[in-house]
Amino acid sequence: MEEITAVEQALRRAAPDLLVSVVEEGLRELCGARRVELRLADYGLRSLQLVGGVSDATPAVLIHDSPQGRAFGAQEPYVIRVADSVEAHLPVTVRGDRMGVLTVVLPTTSDLALLLPELGHICEALGHEILVAERDTDLYVLARRAARLTLAAEMQWQLLPGRSCARPEFALGAHLEPAYAIFGDNYDWSASSDHLTLTVTNGMGEGIEAALLTNLAINALRNARRAGLGLADQAALADQAVYAQYRGSAFVSVLLLRFDLATGEVEALDAGSPRLWRLRDRSVEPISFDAQLPLGMFEESVYVPQRFTVRPGDRLLFGSDGVYDAASPEGESYGHRALARALTATRLLPPTQVPGAVLRELAAYHGGTPLEDDALVVCLDWNGREGGQDSVPSETAGS
Repeated sequence: MEEITAVEQALRRAAPDLLVSVVEEGLRELCGARRVELRLADYGLRSLQLVGGVSDATPAVLIHDSPQGRAFGAQEPYVIRVADSVEAHLPVTVRGDRMGVLTVVLPTTSDLALLLPELGHICEALGHEILVAERDTDLYVLARRAARLTLAAEMQWQLLPGRSCARPEFALGAHLEPAYAIFGDNYDWSASSDHLTLTVTNGMGEGIEAALLTNLAINALRNARRAGLGLADQAALADQAVYAQYRGSAFVSVLLLRFDLATGEVEALDAGSPRLWRLRDRSVEPISFDAQLPLGMFEESVYVPQRFTVRPGDRLLFGSDGVYDAASPEGESYGHRALARALTATRLLPPTQVPGAVLRELAAYHGGTPLEDDALVVCLDWNGREGGQDSVPSETAGS
């Protein structure tokens, strides 16, 4: 463990763009590593891009068809023997947010039973240091790009909290398409010791106008939340901010939820188009709320939250209108029946993989042609807090 601690300390002291070099040097001394490389997941979650690599000389590897992809998807080390060496592929993940994979090429004589846990500690430390380093370098952001982002997409990805998050009480994952040209859809979350606040947002319009509108709404909601305001007041403050800027000519649809981590009671506010489905005991049903005005449509709108309860084992799926309104070649909307089938078919996948699977199925359902609107899926698995849900409160929505 002293050697592991030395590598972690070296990472903290390293220049932001030299983290991989520091890990490689440390692992050469620790276990005779012959080669070390870091690959980060691209924005579309289709490939793993080499950090600091040249695309022509070192092509990306596919997440769904590679040893690195197996480690990334399973979130477990994956080891293979290649000629006279051993390749260990290890996930780099921070608090449930899957970032990429570290590959370490080792001698065949390596004691993997001893090394793999130690390498896991280094991967965790590396992930934390990448998050800090991204304040000062574009190296890791650039590595995630398999194509150029539109300006609207650049703004939206910088606004997002991450792509997944996990705690003992819950695990969630989210994804957006088209990943490199998203404009109005967005999600946000924040967890404290007692609550999880989750927001699914859809700003009207296209391109940079939609991205600017959504940025204003998300930051207004964050400002209100961080001021300690309740859910209704958060919506009201964001409503006033959007209306003051656009005077009703543009508005934002939002589904705002606040989960009590101890009891599973949820306070929900539906101000527009994002929708919610629940998978419970293999049964899928939509959870509907009283529709309220989107943010910014009128001046000084009043918002009233509703309540429902989640139980351990529940899976919630949130979708923007680009998901449930997408039509098949025959004209049937995806949200009518196909989404429920997709949610059932993916019930054995972890929540981090469900959004991507649903969006791939959506693309096929749409006939393989580009979607008319951007699409957002968020999946939340509720585990509950041990000893915190002995009784289930009555439900006032989605019962």
